[in-house]
Amino acid sequence: MTDSCPSRRALLRSLFFGLQPVKPGRTLVCVFLRGGADGLNMIVPHGDDRYYTLRPTLGVPRPDDRTADDGRAIDLDRFYGLHPALAPLRPIYSAGRLAIVHAAGSDDQTRSHFEAQDQMEHGVRMNQIASGGWLGRHLRARNAAEERAMPPVALGTSIPESLRGAPAAATLTSLDDFSINTATGDLRGLAEALEALYSADSTAAAACGRETLEVMRRVERLKHGADAPAHSASYPDHEFARGLRLVARLIQAGVGPEAACLDLGGWDTHFTQGAVSGLLPGLMRTLAESLAAFDADLGDSGERVVTVVMTEFGRRAYENVSFGTDHGRAGVMFLMGGSVAGGKVYGAWPGLGEDRMDGPGDLAVTTDYRDVLAEVVARGFGQSRLGDVFPGHTPSFRGVMR
Repeated sequence: MTDSCPSRRALLRSLFFGLQPVKPGRTLVCVFLRGGADGLNMIVPHGDDRYYTLRPTLGVPRPDDRTADDGRAIDLDRFYGLHPALAPLRPIYSAGRLAIVHAAGSDDQTRSHFEAQDQMEHGVRMNQIASGGWLGRHLRARNAAEERAMPPVALGTSIPESLRGAPAAATLTSLDDFSINTATGDLRGLAEALEALYSADSTAAAACGRETLEVMRRVERLKHGADAPAHSASYPDHEFARGLRLVARLIQAGVGPEAACLDLGGWDTHFTQGAVSGLLPGLMRTLAESLAAFDADLGDSGERVVTVVMTEFGRRAYENVSFGTDHGRAGVMFLMGGSVAGGKVYGAWPGLGEDRMDGPGDLAVTTDYRDVLAEVVARGFGQSRLGDVFPGHTPSFRGVMR
């Protein structure tokens, strides 16, 4: 871990120490697709003819297009279709554990990656200033009396803006981050020596030392436990998938974090984006296979987990001369978990007519991303202080949570 020492100590103490077991709580997993993912090709509006007019080479064929030999959209509701690279998500959608929100986004007009990501992670409207990130404010405003097994973590080497302001947070790349370096590498000898030193001591320092010993023991047990994913889950060989696998292990061990943040980058597809094969479909396949493996791996524990997938903006409705798409406005959000009201695509479709699009030719935003996040934390995590989490915004729930 690379965050501050206080965050590291808070993580270690609350993650693995506890003479009285802490009941596992719910976990919010936040996945950010950095670069502006093309929602129009992820969830294909095959019922809108204008989509194919605007994307003559990048349009994903309709589900009933028998002339398409290399892949067609997978129909969801006779209007929307799932990109074929996202096929691993279809069973989760059919089981009612995956919901999709189309034409979702912020009021950002800059179409700048930095500005749009910063706004969305802070959970504010354009040009609004607020302290910390939306997730940090949620964690700070939650029920302080609630006992938790583990504070939030960011999978990687830095804390995302959304987690800024959380009571405690730390970065995590693997279980090896939880280690104590010794000159000889003999952790057992060190533990025995410390135990003898602290066993008869009643001071606060000794109590902290005994806690550290328990931390070491539980870390080692988790490290050396069965590493094969549960329920025949098969993760792809990718850093993003390994991050989800680590989160699943922590949840299954009963020490799952309050929140976990992961990034999947590379979605800025200005050039040779690809329709059913190529750059964008490859990214979608990684996303779908990783999420499907995570869902399978969690098993019954998935009832306590909600995964939210979001991106800073979508792509322009029409393809460019480089067979790619430029920065746009509205995108797509995904929600996965046992408490999600899945099996449905939410959000009003704005249409792709010239008079219906935003700016130079972008899908208009009809669902404020904060409405979705607010419903998740309110109905999924008991958050009652939404005014603190999303200052100045009165959310309108869309029914995405049970």
